[in-house]
This record gives sequence, C-alpha cells and structure tokens, in this order.
Amino acid sequence: MATVGFTVPDDTVFVADGGLATELEARGADLSDPLWSARLLIDAPEDIAAVHAAFFAAGADIATTAGYQASFDGFAARGTDRGGTTRLLNRSVRLARAAAAGRPGRWVAASVGPYGAARADGSEYVGRYGLSTAQLAAWHRPRLEVLAAGDADVLACETVPDLDEAEALVGLIRQSDTPAWLSYTIEGAATRAGQPLAEAFAVAAGVPQIVAVGVNCCAPDDVLPAIEIARAVTAKPVIVYPNSGERWTADGWAGPRRFSPDLVPAWVAAGARIIGGCCRVTPADIAGVANAVRRACIPGENPAGSSP
Repeated sequence: MATVGFTVPDDTVFVADGGLATELEARGADLSDPLWSARLLIDAPEDIAAVHAAFFAAGADIATTAGYQASFDGFAARGTDRGGTTRLLNRSVRLARAAAAGRPGRWVAASVGPYGAARADGSEYVGRYGLSTAQLAAWHRPRLEVLAAGDADVLACETVPDLDEAEALVGLIRQSDTPAWLSYTIEGAATRAGQPLAEAFAVAAGVPQIVAVGVNCCAPDDVLPAIEIARAVTAKPVIVYPNSGERWTADGWAGPRRFSPDLVPAWVAAGARIIGGCCRVTPADIAGVANAVRRACIPGENPAGSSP
C-alpha cells in the first residue's frame, strides 16, 4: 500500500525530477505514439528505469512514474485487457521504486495525468472537454484506485487544465487514504481553461489528503505568482515543475529556454517545497536545481535541501 505518512515539512525542500519523455527521446526512444512514454512500459521498461536512475543520480528526491498518458482506454486500443493495464500501471511504479533502491530518502510519485492526455490531441492544454465532473470522476476512478492500492508514496495529479477536472480528482482523493498533490497547467494567473488560480487552488483547501498544490508544464515566468496565490488560498506546501520555457509548435519546440536554477531561491522564499521540471528539463537541469536548493536557506532553519 502507499505510504499514507508522506508529508512535505515546511522546513524541507524536495527536488523532483524533470522531463521523463525528454530524456527518453534524448536516449533514442521513439515516442510518436498515442501512449507516448507509457508505450515503453510494454516495449522497453528498462529504458524508463534508466531515466529514473539518471534523475536520482542528478539529485532528485522524487521520481514521477511513466503513467502520465497511461489509461485503460489507451491500452485497450493496443489490445491490452483490464488485467494487463493494471499490471502495466503497477509496473510503472515498480520501475521507479527499483531505481530508488539503495538511495535513502527517495520517493515515488505515481503520475495521474489528465483526461486530455489520454486523448493524445493536446486537449490537456485546453480543458473544457464537454464532460461533467461526474463523468470525469468515473473515467479517472479505475486508474486512481489501482495506483492508490499500489506501492507509490504519493499520487501526482498533474497537468490539470481546469477546475472541473480538479474537482473530480479531489473528490476521488477524499475517498482515499493515499496522499496526493494537485498541480495545474496554467497560462499567467489562470488555468488553461481560463479560471482564476485562486478558485482552482481553493478546491484543495481543507482536504488533508492533498499534501501539496502547485503548477507544472507551464512557463517558468508564471511560477512565482502561482506560488503566492497557492499559499494565500490553501496554506499548503507548494510544488512547482515548469517546462524549459520553450513552446511547442507544429514544427517542434521553439523559443528561448528560460528554466534556470537561478530562479530557485525566489521560489523557495515564496513557499515552494517541491521543485523540479517538466518538458525539456534534463538531468543536468535538475542537478542545478538540487545545488540551488542546497544553497537556499529558510529563515531560522538549516539550509533547505534535498537528501544529502
């Protein structure tokens, strides 16, 4: 069972990993598939394990599993039955757990990607799927139940684009003893669907199973205002793991990289207690984050940092 006691102390800063798919592609994996990196749970699980190990070696305290785009629907389209999908979801956790073996103080976060990710059409950056909260909850429930019953330390409800989907996920988390974080993908101070972040974070206030709230798969420039809003609304620890700052276009990634370890001290000072990266953030970037975290100080405490 998951570790119900996973918490984020206010005097500690954990380092999360970076872009799993980015590093898989850098190592030669072809992810041009509706399952994206989840396809490798079938075809090349050893490649996933190697990337988890690389991020841990770079200084990450938390590995997020390769289940972001994994779903019962998606695997069914590949001929995998429900039992097989359950085994693959559990494999995603075991791979991260194996990479953490022999590394004290490391944690495994089971990725719970949004409904739009399973559609493989970019709609997780829009939201507003035309489904009710009840319908979204029904879709998420089977996968979440499998992961909550498994060996992850925390559920990573991540890249959530709108309030309806967050409400569906939080309702399910309330029924579980498994800790989870809730992380939105945002544009400025709003969800991708356009709702104010204050309203979005408010759905997690007063839910003890939600151990952190925050943002991911967003521009680094949007992180600091989001931290301040999250702390004001929920008083919970904040998790942030933005993209590199580049933008995806029809021709591929474009624009300047804006992700930098130099941003980390301000994020820590504002209240971020889990810091990592998302798309295009590499193990080398995470090594820089880990070094920056070790140098950052929380007033009245020892230097905040990841595992020694």
